[in-house]
Amino acid sequence: MPKLGMAPIRRKQLVEAAIAAIHAHGFASATVARIAREAGISAGMVHHYFKDKDELLFETMRHLLAELRADAVARLAGTDDPRQRIRAIIDACFGDSQFDGKVFSAWLALYGNARQSPRLMNILSLYHRRLRSSLLHDLRRLVPEHHALRFADGIAAMIDGLWLRYALTGKPADPETPRALTRDYLAAALAHTSNDRAAGLNMRS
Repeated sequence: MPKLGMAPIRRKQLVEAAIAAIHAHGFASATVARIAREAGISAGMVHHYFKDKDELLFETMRHLLAELRADAVARLAGTDDPRQRIRAIIDACFGDSQFDGKVFSAWLALYGNARQSPRLMNILSLYHRRLRSSLLHDLRRLVPEHHALRFADGIAAMIDGLWLRYALTGKPADPETPRALTRDYLAAALAHTSNDRAAGLNMRS
């Protein structure tokens, strides 16, 4: 019988083992037996903490999302400036840990299997909603609503597109590159809006 208080430790251990098994064998082949071997425990012990493989994999994806969110929250805590806060979100999404090979494999598994799993689709939808909401919170302090909505979708597309490129081809030689590209998009979008405003004022004067 596991000791009291061991459950959170063991569950985290199994989540880490699941990430390693997905990286080594692929999502479909990351069986309970392989995950158990990776964790150094019996397959029966896995079922003590998780009802089945799907529940363990769902918890694994929740863990990855929680780590990303924790990094973003820590970066956001240092500033109230909306531009700096948006940059902090971008930097979190392209944080060094997000370019780890095992993390690449796990997130690709989430994207690849979400359409066949309502639970995984919920996790993916939660990530997208949180990212968009966080970006909108500060964009609305800088630009009118219709611009904020468009820029939030543009930044999110830059983040997902660049990350997917590196996940498929290998991490960037310089992790600052995707951060800088996305920040450049933000700067250009804000500058374009400022120019439009200035032109409008000149026409009315």
